[in-house]
Amino acid sequence: MEKIYVGPPGKRRRIAIVCSQFNDEVTSKLLAGAIEALEIAGVLDRNIKVVLVPGAFELPFAAQTLARTKRYDAIVALGAVIRGETGHYDHVCRAAEEGLMRVGLDESIPVLFGVLTCDTEKQALARAGGKHGNKGADVAYDALHLVHLHDRLRKARS
Repeated sequence: MEKIYVGPPGKRRRIAIVCSQFNDEVTSKLLAGAIEALEIAGVLDRNIKVVLVPGAFELPFAAQTLARTKRYDAIVALGAVIRGETGHYDHVCRAAEEGLMRVGLDESIPVLFGVLTCDTEKQALARAGGKHGNKGADVAYDALHLVHLHDRLRKARS
C-alpha cells in the first residue's frame, strides 16, 4: 500500500512524542505509526524527540516539561488505558485528558491526545494498526495540521 500525505509539510518542524510504556503491545504500535507518519510528512528524524513514561498518568508531566523547553512545535501524547474491574480506569483517563489539555492551553503549544481509552485489549489493538487504522499516525498528522493553523492564527494577530 502506498501512503500519501496531503497537508502542511513537516520539514523544519520539531515534534515531541510522549509515549506511555504501560500496555506496551499497543503503545509501541502507536509510537511506530506516529513516527512513520511524521517522516512521511517530511519531519526529519533528528527533529522527532521520543520520551517514554511509565503510564498514561505521567504523560502530562512529561508533556509540560517538554513544552517549557520551547524547542518543539507540538507534542503528541500516546497511551492506552484499558478498562479493568476497578474505577482506576476512570481516574487515569480523566487525569491524562485534563492534564494534557491544561499543558497545551497553559504553555500555548499544540498538545495532541493520542491516548486510547478502550474496554478491551482487542479494541485497542484494532486502533493501533489494526482494522481501525493507527491512531498514533492520525494524531501525528493532526499535530502538523494544528501547528500550521497555530502559525497562521499567530500571524493574523500581528
